[in-house]
Amino acid sequence: MGQRNANDRRIFFKEKKVLIALLVLIVLFLFLRPIAEAKAYNKSSAVVLMNADSGEVLFQENAKAKMEIASTTKILTAITVIENADVFMKASIPKQAVGVEGSSIYLREGEVWSVLDLLYGLMLRSGNDAAVALAVITSGSVETFADLMNETARKAGATDSNFVNPHGLHDEKHYSTALDMAKITAYALQSAIFAGIVKTKTHRTEKEVNGGKEQVVFYNKNKLLYSYPYAIGVKTGYTKHSGRCLVSAAEKEGVKLICVTLNVYDTYGVAKKQFDGYFQTNRDHTAEIS
Repeated sequence: MGQRNANDRRIFFKEKKVLIALLVLIVLFLFLRPIAEAKAYNKSSAVVLMNADSGEVLFQENAKAKMEIASTTKILTAITVIENADVFMKASIPKQAVGVEGSSIYLREGEVWSVLDLLYGLMLRSGNDAAVALAVITSGSVETFADLMNETARKAGATDSNFVNPHGLHDEKHYSTALDMAKITAYALQSAIFAGIVKTKTHRTEKEVNGGKEQVVFYNKNKLLYSYPYAIGVKTGYTKHSGRCLVSAAEKEGVKLICVTLNVYDTYGVAKKQFDGYFQTNRDHTAEIS
C-alpha cells in the first residue's frame, strides 16, 4: 500500500510539473509577442501628425523613410478616380477585377456598378477587386492608372513615393513615406466626395446583375470611426510586408489633423494619443491667450 501511495505521489508531482511548464510557456508567448512587436516598431516604423489645412508637421518619426503602405494606397486611388472619372456613371465590371487576391467585395464580371459605389467598396471594405475595377474603368488598364496615380501624388506634393498598383499589394517598386501619405491625404480631403466617403460607417446600395438588382451593404473597417469621437476617416492597411498601417483624420473645434502610422502594432492607440495630445495642448494654449 505504501509503495502504491509513493508511486501515486510521483505521478501527481510529475503531472503538476508538466502543467506548470505549459502555463509558463503560455505566459511567455503572451508577453513576449508584444515585446517582439515593439522591437519591430522601434526599428522600422513611421509616424507623422500633420495639420490638414496648413500642412504643418506637428510630430514626425522616420517621416521620410520609404516604406510599404499596404491598402492606405487606396487613398490615392480614390482621389485619382474622383478627379479623372464621372463618379455617377455606371460601368460593367471588367474581367481583370475578378478574383483579385486579398480583401474583396466579391465582384463578378459583367455586374453593373456606379463608380461612386465602387469607391465606397474601395474605402470602407478595402476591396482589392474594386481597386482594379476602378483603375480599368478610369484609365483602361492598371498600368496606365498607376501613371495617373503618380501624377496625382506629385500634385499633392508627394515626391518620395512610387505607385505601381491601385490596391497596395506587395511590390518592391510600390512605396511611399509617412510624410507623403499625410500630404496625399490632406490633398484628398479637400474633395467633398472623398471626405464624405471616408467618414461613412455604413453604405447601402445595389448592383445590377443579369437585368436584376441585388442589395449591397458595406461596413467601414476603420475602427477609429467607432471608438474616437472626433474621427473623420480615412483608411486602414495591412500586409505581412507592411505591418499594421493606418492613415487617420480627426477634427475638433475647427482643427483638422491627419495621423499616419506605418508598421505600428497599436496603430489605433498611437493615432488617438497623437490626436489627444495635440487637441489638449491646443486647448490649453487657447485658454492661456483668452
